[in-house]
Amino acid sequence: MSTNADHSVNGQSKKKKRLVLNAFVEMCSGHQSPGLWQHPKDHSSEFNDVEHWVELAKLLESAKFRGIFIADVLGGYDVYNGPRNLEAAIRSGAQWPVNEPLAVIPAMAAATNSIGFGVTVATTYEQPYHLARRLSTVDHLSRGRYAREALDSQPWLTHEPVAIVTGYLDSAARNLGFTEQPQHDNRYELAEEYVTVMYKLWESSWRDDAVLLDRTKGIYTSPDRVREINHVGKFYNVPGPHICQPSPQRTPLLLQAGTSRAGKTFAAQHAEGVFISGHSPSVVAKNIKEIRELAKTEFGRNPENIKFLAKICPILGRTEEEAVKKFDEYRSYGSIEGALALFGGWTGIDLSQYGDDEELRQVESNAIKSAVEAFSHTSPSVQKWTKNTVATLITVGGLGSTPVGTASQVADELERWVDEADVDGFNFAYALFPSSFQDLAELLLPELRARGLFWSDYAVPNGTYRENFYARKGQTGPLDEHVAAGYRWKAGVEKGEHVIPNKSVAA
Repeated sequence: MSTNADHSVNGQSKKKKRLVLNAFVEMCSGHQSPGLWQHPKDHSSEFNDVEHWVELAKLLESAKFRGIFIADVLGGYDVYNGPRNLEAAIRSGAQWPVNEPLAVIPAMAAATNSIGFGVTVATTYEQPYHLARRLSTVDHLSRGRYAREALDSQPWLTHEPVAIVTGYLDSAARNLGFTEQPQHDNRYELAEEYVTVMYKLWESSWRDDAVLLDRTKGIYTSPDRVREINHVGKFYNVPGPHICQPSPQRTPLLLQAGTSRAGKTFAAQHAEGVFISGHSPSVVAKNIKEIRELAKTEFGRNPENIKFLAKICPILGRTEEEAVKKFDEYRSYGSIEGALALFGGWTGIDLSQYGDDEELRQVESNAIKSAVEAFSHTSPSVQKWTKNTVATLITVGGLGSTPVGTASQVADELERWVDEADVDGFNFAYALFPSSFQDLAELLLPELRARGLFWSDYAVPNGTYRENFYARKGQTGPLDEHVAAGYRWKAGVEKGEHVIPNKSVAA
């Protein structure tokens, strides 16, 4: 990423990073701030209206955000007061109801020119051939501004939030033909083969110059430049060929959430961006360092080419007093019930089994003790950690950091995350929709630009998501060092000269 200034870290001069800034949303009300849909200035409950999303895209592009990430879940949060009890989520509107996000991307893309769009994709429940077609279509309709995300599962035990490679809610599995989620490491084995099939379809099935549109000869596509992939693996048998012609990026920008043990290896090989979450940089720094090291030593990648984005929900004011007042007001609208429902789904822990005044640091569960220990580092003034204390902390911003203050104070906090955890940017969640994003554009971004931390315009106006993600004109496909690049069937290469890599384990 381009840099333009020096600053001192531990007495040493270090180049400042130009931050990658994304918005983090979901097609529901509240998202990471349960209950705040009740606030008179919040419009998140209008998520069924396409103009709601189009206006967000236009707002964020005018602010020069790198991208908008729309999270998704395929089931409800039913752990709290469970098992299989959705009442708390339904009543409080805690990510319920929730719509399918991919459908709105073309409308947002049609109203904008440069901002990118990402969506959670749960690979457990969809065949790679079908998903490859859906994602190629969106990459075409967005003119190459689409990214896909794979998630990890329940890395909360290492002080991090929500995740999957394939899905993390058993409620989703039950509605899609499974009794429960597959075992975690098995999901990564499946995901490894899944992404291999996708690479073959996207990169190896069509030659770059397969489409001729020769009106004189009546040839739309040259048949000798399209081929089957004939994938035979442990989980999937996919003959191909891909049914879509190559899209602007061919392989969409690849994002991942979660850093479990198996997930770190997967991210080190495949991810171009990694979403992380924790209440302080010390919580995530070790995982970032490990993934960068794995990328370099095991997969021959430049570790700086994996961009780590921390989830954060700033509450901004023109004065510190204004920001604190705003935060207290927001928290008064938060739903404790909704927060407990979300916590249960994110961690698998049902806090309803504990009394309202029970000290959670004294319970037998190591998972709960670990969670509370992580919270206590960022809220040392809390004397007693009960389930309501945990829920209150979640009501504004979820499990991520929620700095409160002026633009200068929040910018200081962002710089601390960069210095201490080596993050490359941030996923901004909202407290109020769209007020939180308006505050970012009006208050925080000018401060970041003044510090040389944020660009004034897109590096590649009208470019693909990947070109702007890396700030490199012409970088529409994965970097040459990325595993996907080895699958690319380039223009001018005869079919017999390009061998499709075959890294899957045969059944």
